[in-house]
Amino acid sequence: MTATASYRGRFAPTPSGPLHLGSLVAALGSYLDARAAGGQWLVRIEDIDPPRCPDGADLTILQQLERFGLYWDEAVCWQHTRSDAYQRALEQLITQRLAYPCSCSRKQWQNFDVYPGWCRDGVRDATKPIAWRLRSDLGQRPVVWQDRLFGRQQFDPAALGDVVLKRKDALWAYQLAVVVDDADQAITDIVRGYDLLDNTPWQRQLQAALGYATPRYLHLPLVVSADGQKLSKQNLAPPLADAPDAVRRQLHQALTLLDQAPPATLASEPVDTQLQWAIAHWSPERLTPHAHRPTPEEP
Repeated sequence: MTATASYRGRFAPTPSGPLHLGSLVAALGSYLDARAAGGQWLVRIEDIDPPRCPDGADLTILQQLERFGLYWDEAVCWQHTRSDAYQRALEQLITQRLAYPCSCSRKQWQNFDVYPGWCRDGVRDATKPIAWRLRSDLGQRPVVWQDRLFGRQQFDPAALGDVVLKRKDALWAYQLAVVVDDADQAITDIVRGYDLLDNTPWQRQLQAALGYATPRYLHLPLVVSADGQKLSKQNLAPPLADAPDAVRRQLHQALTLLDQAPPATLASEPVDTQLQWAIAHWSPERLTPHAHRPTPEEP
């Protein structure tokens, strides 16, 4: 990648629990890509779903990042403070007739692969709570972009369904919040896990509708367990250990899972030494587009 001071990347975890090895790989990949480009790296806490976010989990994540030497360049952004910005974006979409109220429940359309758009021309049941959905059949179609690892991508957002922008419980949904925040923070490059690749069509559709710049995308290969399940809090992935020797070892593991082939001797070096080596040797071209399993001795 050509070095540029205008590069702005970010790591945006949901504070549903402490980081695990898979989330360390995502954080480290985004960090190295930014630092190798001479750019800035930000941290955003995506805490718009309070029932999923236990007290203190956000601070635990920030402490974990610091423990691994992953320091950010600007004040941390917490999504729970951003409701006004999301509301302005939603109102713009409503004015453009790209967002509509929907009273339908998942149970009602359970026989369909995606929501069939029953409320596009008017709310079916005005007595029920409403969510707000994106008119994915309008606007930019198809959505085409070049992923830095997975190559040319093309999706028709309408085939993915009309995604929720604001929930029936008045909580903001991920797709709208992430697009607004990336634009407001002037994010130029998004480096994140492959599991979010198929979210990109909705996000690019929203970026076009709201007049936002479109960042570049690099979707990293997932870290999976022995049975092929993505490492996640939902799947009870163990949290990162915090003893100094374990931190050094896990950082080396993450570099290995990012296909950077760090020397074995680097595993015993302090995190600052490992990160200096990793920034100097960061090569996205080494990444391979398939899921990675930790070796048996790793968590």
